[in-house]
Amino acid sequence: MSNLHRKNSGFSLLELLIALVVFSIGMLAIAGLQTVSKQANYEALQRTTAAQVANGLLEDMRTNGNGIDVYAAAGELGGSSIGAEPAPSCRDADECNAAQKAAHDLWFWEQMLDGDLETNAGVAAGGLVLPAICITGPAGGGAGVYQVTIVWRGTASITANVANPCGTASGNYGAQNEFRRIVQIPTYIDPNF
Repeated sequence: MSNLHRKNSGFSLLELLIALVVFSIGMLAIAGLQTVSKQANYEALQRTTAAQVANGLLEDMRTNGNGIDVYAAAGELGGSSIGAEPAPSCRDADECNAAQKAAHDLWFWEQMLDGDLETNAGVAAGGLVLPAICITGPAGGGAGVYQVTIVWRGTASITANVANPCGTASGNYGAQNEFRRIVQIPTYIDPNF
């Protein structure tokens, strides 16, 4: 009887060990799933930020039709390329003409994209990772299709990438731009309306 009792108690210990191994594998899988989920959530947040900035800039362009040529001539922005806030600030009692308003809008949206308007202990805490913003449209302004393109560095490489030159020369997105994420929003703007 004592041999049978010993076999049963050893068998229970073996079951416990197997259950512990299966449970550990399950916990590792859950941890991996959590990591992938956090990465996807971060990518979605970055994409949402880029879309909001692009739409905000397009709305400013629509409302400031007389300054459309300033927006179209901006080239590639990002990394605080504009520098200090243009004067006048076009806020409160500061009056501006269309070109000054356009220059201030470009500065504001670049600051928003870089995260410089949101700081923690004096360090930028918001925005996108290595962003760039490009505006294309009819030469010299005027009625036509304008496109705001925003690019930033993603967390994982991708194989298919959009054929758009915005940010490709910077080297911030990998040798083949495999880390480049892109949001392009086109719209028709007629400055006469």
